[in-house]
Amino acid sequence: MGEINRKRDRLEVIYDILKLISDNNNSIKPTPLLRKSNLSSSSFTSYFNKLVDKKFVKELEDTKGRKYITLTDKGFKYIEKYKWILGFIEDFDL
Repeated sequence: MGEINRKRDRLEVIYDILKLISDNNNSIKPTPLLRKSNLSSSSFTSYFNKLVDKKFVKELEDTKGRKYITLTDKGFKYIEKYKWILGFIEDFDL
């Protein structure tokens, strides 16, 4: 897992996107999230749409029409479970 040029797997990319939102006080605009995710625009859009469809995230709009992305309870639970899995892997040196 320590390789510098290692490709992220799907579950890790999902975790990274959700963690970015969580670390930003659970509210981030789409463009900064895209930039920080280190994904191409098309890959990001695909992941984002899946996360919305599966209800991990939701898109909100403020009174001025600005869009924000927030986590749902399901998104927070994914982060929690993913961290548990990483701990399990580390505990058993897998």
